[in-house]
Amino acid sequence: MTTIRVALAEDNALLREGISRIIGTDGDIEMVGTASDLPELLTLIEKESPDVVVTDIRMPPTGTDEGIQAASWLRENRPEVGVVVLSQYKAPAYALSLLETGSAGRAYLLKERVAGVDELAHAIRTVAQGGSVIDPQVVDELIEARASHRSSDLSWLTPRESEILCEMAKGKSNAAIASTLQVSERAVEKHTNSIFSKLGLTEEKDVNRRVKAVLVYLSEPG
Repeated sequence: MTTIRVALAEDNALLREGISRIIGTDGDIEMVGTASDLPELLTLIEKESPDVVVTDIRMPPTGTDEGIQAASWLRENRPEVGVVVLSQYKAPAYALSLLETGSAGRAYLLKERVAGVDELAHAIRTVAQGGSVIDPQVVDELIEARASHRSSDLSWLTPRESEILCEMAKGKSNAAIASTLQVSERAVEKHTNSIFSKLGLTEEKDVNRRVKAVLVYLSEPG
């Protein structure tokens, strides 16, 4: 069993200790160090070369978006390192900022919903393998923000493709979408591939095209 080495950044001492304990209870995940601000985190990364960084979204020195800054730095300098951002903010802008350079190896979780080791460990394992996780409540916020102003930039999609992309944004599998829209799963797969093609999402082994298609749908301005 391969051990996943994790570095944690959190400026609240009690939360830092609590999250460390949660992570430490899982057999295949090893804590290699903690940091309380962005400079300390970058130093820790250079020293320990973790597989995954779990970070708060706001911490010193500015208390704004240090977690996003860390993820951007890692994408440029250590692209193999996964990032799990823990936030108390549902604001879609944070999630979109995290994922704007790609969804591979990125997770955005709400602190209030990380009740124990299972959720966090799942996210850590997922990003370590190049996958992505977005808290459903954040996706709901993005969908709600779009509800009243559908972008004309997606007008090249057919009505059926738009319906499928909308259902995809709700986190549904192809089978669930087929059931909802009362079409065959094969038809959903065909339309999904057409959506990917129209949105210019080529197949790359380290990119989740489904997540990126949803992000295009949710982030388009009205």
